[in-house]
Amino acid sequence: MPFAHVPAAEQTTGRDKRRIAAVLVAIALILAAVAIWATIRPGAYGASRDGCITVNLPSSMGGSLMHQCGSAAKATCQRAYTGTDAISRLTRPQCRLAGLYPS
Repeated sequence: MPFAHVPAAEQTTGRDKRRIAAVLVAIALILAAVAIWATIRPGAYGASRDGCITVNLPSSMGGSLMHQCGSAAKATCQRAYTGTDAISRLTRPQCRLAGLYPS
């Protein structure tokens, strides 16, 4: 049997403790850097503004993100202002944030 006898555990030395501490500090620094980066640069699909809309829509996988700018956003907003369905109701507030109003 390969594991019939379990060897006794060894004491951790000061060197081992310093290595563990260094690894934990490195992990903490990496996590802090990622958190700061995510706060400063949230991504290309930010809030609706300046003629671009970003709408969270219900989807079969839980949700989807629709991001449009320019003429595509204008056309979508015109359909949203004339429509009465749920997607139109979700899109209208984002159109107003983007400065796209009904014509």
